Amino acid sequence: MSALLTVDKLRAGYGPIDALHDLSIEVQEGEIVALIGANGAGKTTTLMSISGLMKARSGAIHFNGQNITRTPSHEVVRLGLAQSPEGRKIFPRLSVLENLEMGAFTRNDAKGIADDIATAFAMFPILKERKNQPGGLLSGGQQQMLAIARALMIRPKLLLLDEPSLGLAPQIVVQIFEVIRDLNRKGMSILLVEQNARMALKVAHRGYVLETGRVTMTDKAATLLDDPRIRAAYLGE
Repeated sequence: MSALLTVDKLRAGYGPIDALHDLSIEVQEGEIVALIGANGAGKTTTLMSISGLMKARSGAIHFNGQNITRTPSHEVVRLGLAQSPEGRKIFPRLSVLENLEMGAFTRNDAKGIADDIATAFAMFPILKERKNQPGGLLSGGQQQMLAIARALMIRPKLLLLDEPSLGLAPQIVVQIFEVIRDLNRKGMSILLVEQNARMALKVAHRGYVLETGRVTMTDKAATLLDDPRIRAAYLGE
């Protein structure tokens, strides 16, 4: 495997406050990498910086061999990096189908877009049943499915998932994580931010632990899952 994403000594923040302090992570092709940590640790800030929604103060971000540190977010998407954001942020007044079509805004291959919508409906059959309903009328779990499916419409090389299980019923969480596994089996590289550390580390290949904007631990996911410090701090054991 080779590095698809490399974040090197990244600093970013809000106003005068740094939220990330010389943060370095990488995602290799074909990996699921989990970022775990408490609220406020800098997980979402990391994803927003990678996707260009927040500007780095220093450091470098390379994606697929290209320096994207100063690349605008809409251009980052065109390079093949998609984010499914925390809170889902679907378009509530647009239909399910229109939300998916919006996910393909960088593309002009009508046949390919139609094929990918059909793939999304096969992945999440409930979305096909409700394709003409406004996204805002979907349940939380259905909106999460739609947010992931919308992100996949650009055919990304790397998928950023921010808290995909947040606020969902346990059975829906299991379904979402099975989709994550299946996407990875088919070759998708994934950077996963997830409050449910146990689920994240069970599905990931490697993990990083963030505390106050710094990486404090990194290892294979299975090793982190068995680490007594991780179990005490994040698994409630």
